[in-house]
Amino acid sequence: MLTGKVALVTGAGRGIGREIALTLAEYGADVIVNYNGSKEKAEEVVAQIKAMGRRAEAVQCSVADYESCGKMITDMLEMFGHIDILVNNAGITKDNLVIKMTEEDFDAVIDTNLKGTFNTMKHMYRPFIKQKAGRIINLSSVSGVLGNAGQANYSASKAGVIGLTKSMARELASRNITVNAVAPGFIDTDMTQAMTDTAKEATLAQIPLKRVGTPRDIAETVAFLASDKASYITGQVISVDGGMAM
Repeated sequence: MLTGKVALVTGAGRGIGREIALTLAEYGADVIVNYNGSKEKAEEVVAQIKAMGRRAEAVQCSVADYESCGKMITDMLEMFGHIDILVNNAGITKDNLVIKMTEEDFDAVIDTNLKGTFNTMKHMYRPFIKQKAGRIINLSSVSGVLGNAGQANYSASKAGVIGLTKSMARELASRNITVNAVAPGFIDTDMTQAMTDTAKEATLAQIPLKRVGTPRDIAETVAFLASDKASYITGQVISVDGGMAM
């Protein structure tokens, strides 16, 4: 489905990003595994991808750093020759009620989750136009669709990703480049496992399907949007949340 394609997945050392990287490789893509702090985990992902017979490279870069994003993309284009799929998955949380939230915590989340998404798309803009083809999949969140108490910074960043996705989809559609967002709900990751049992039960009560999602649920949706099967889909937000945001 993705044979011959090269994908850049940000924040691919752990959790959902890791599963996306591995799933794209399973479908035939070579994968650039971006990470910020988890070098060892990123290299494990690279080893697994290479074991499938695909090319892979781990590259350190904080997506919040505009210049570093530019260097990463320049270097990877030189190494791989082309990048066909960009998955903006890197994200952080610094949860708190606004009354207790610091300006630094608000800025840090916006800089990584929203500005980071802009940074990679900005640096891939010309290469994608030159190719007259490309797939961009941005990770939003059910929190960006519905809002969530204690996550004003995270919800704002993920809502911003949706607006950015729709604007870029309109800008790039004439060049055969699609831009879509995936909005995960309550997914079984290190982040959600750290929640208290009470918080988990309260969240599960909001899910019509009455179960937690898996990283694979998200990865399969991303792989579909990255494929030719989704060539007539752009500017959309696909909620993968068990019905939370219906």
